Amino acid sequence: MRSERMQISDEALEMVAIRFRSLGEPMRIKILRLLEGGEMSVGQLVERLNASQADVSKHLKLLVSAGVPFRRPQGTSAYYSISDPVILRVCDTICNGLAERVKAQAEGFGLKISRQRSE
Repeated sequence: MRSERMQISDEALEMVAIRFRSLGEPMRIKILRLLEGGEMSVGQLVERLNASQADVSKHLKLLVSAGVPFRRPQGTSAYYSISDPVILRVCDTICNGLAERVKAQAEGFGLKISRQRSE
């Protein structure tokens, strides 16, 4: 049974769409997963992602414009953190749904898959 959905204005729906579009690149999801562990600088993200500073900064700019992470400037650096933990739950929901679907398909082929949570 579906729960009642609240009425959402067209402007609010556009904001929702912007957030979903911001997740349309694997690197952005990787950034969010790292920020789930706490605030990080661009340099720390670059090091952990093994990516270029320009690439990470480009993705962070898009994510910030969508309102996903919070940017805190400090001196010549900027630090990023999750501004809305709901976005992490959305990602987890999608990932868990995909994992269950893959597991069900594998079982349909007679394969058994054990589920492990990555750190």
